[in-house]
This record gives sequence, structure tokens and C-alpha cells, in this order.
Amino acid sequence: MKTEYKIFAGVAAFLFAAATVYGIWTNGASGGVEWIGTVALILSGLLCSMCGGFFWFVSRRIDLRPEDREDGEIADGAGEIGFFSPGSYWPFGLALSASIAGLGLVFWMWWLIALGLILVITSACGLLFEYYSGTRHPAEH
Repeated sequence: MKTEYKIFAGVAAFLFAAATVYGIWTNGASGGVEWIGTVALILSGLLCSMCGGFFWFVSRRIDLRPEDREDGEIADGAGEIGFFSPGSYWPFGLALSASIAGLGLVFWMWWLIALGLILVITSACGLLFEYYSGTRHPAEH
């Protein structure tokens, strides 16, 4: 996780520097700071800082991964990474549901927003519980 937090910290530093330069540049060019772009760059920098802070916090609590070590080899990261569903349709349903909710937001149709959000929640639950087989899984009859 050290690699990730360094990347996010670097991007955040760039965004804060760009916000400073942008604010100074627009102040001299038009007689006043262009606030929309300046605030957008600052908020983007804060978002990257938040992600970088999370990765930094997690990196202190876990062991070093092969990509975090200076002497790490490619072969050290070989093996099973995790389980990824080979043929799930839920991501498509989730994207379609988010598109419906977004379309409702664009045209400000409250009923389409509500329908899209209900579909987003349903598809997210379907994706989450697709392979659920825990101790509380209902017994099959």
C-alpha cells in the first residue's frame, strides 16, 4: 500500500500546486479569481489526500507486499490473488441502474431517480450476495 499512498500524495500535491498557480493566474488575467476552477482543483486535491491518507493508514497495519519492498521480485507476487466471478451479469445491471438514476438526475425526473436508486440498491445486493454461502445461508430444500 506504500506505492498507492505515494501516488495519491503526489497527485494531491500537484493538484494543490495547480490550484495555487491557477488562482494567481486567473486573478492577474481577469481582475478576479476564477473560483469554479480553483475550488474544483482544491476539492480534487482533498479527495486525493483522503485516498492517500487511507492507503497510508492501511499500509501501517499490514505486512509489506512484494511491490512495496525494494528487493521484491515479480515471482514473489505469483499465485492466487483472489476469486473473481467468471460470468456475472450483476456489474452490467449495476451500470444500467446507475445510468437510469443519472438520466433521472439530468432531466430532474424524481420518479426516474427513485426507480434508478431502487435498481442500484437491488443490483448492488445481487452482486454482493451472488456467491453467499455462509452459515446463515438458507437451507436448500
